[in-house]
Amino acid sequence: MSSIQSWVAEHKLTSIGALWASAVGASLAYTRKRLPLKPSLRLIHARMHAQALTLAVLSGTALLHYYNTTKNIEDDDENYAPSQQSTGDDEEERWSW
Repeated sequence: MSSIQSWVAEHKLTSIGALWASAVGASLAYTRKRLPLKPSLRLIHARMHAQALTLAVLSGTALLHYYNTTKNIEDDDENYAPSQQSTGDDEEERWSW
């Protein structure tokens, strides 16, 4: 599972494009058998379905990125331990970033 995640992280645009193309193909195949529509209407519906799926995936990815970012910030805050012996001399050093 982590290998898939790392590949998707490296090839974001390729992943989104492949998802979009497969959604268009799946929607075209579904509407060909189920609904008696003209080919132009089938293509429009397939594009709309693919866009909706792509927006859902992008929204989920944004939420996952936000969750991972806030989790990393909280982990960094927990790992920070100020020194127990503080003298007034290192005050400037302690607050410098």
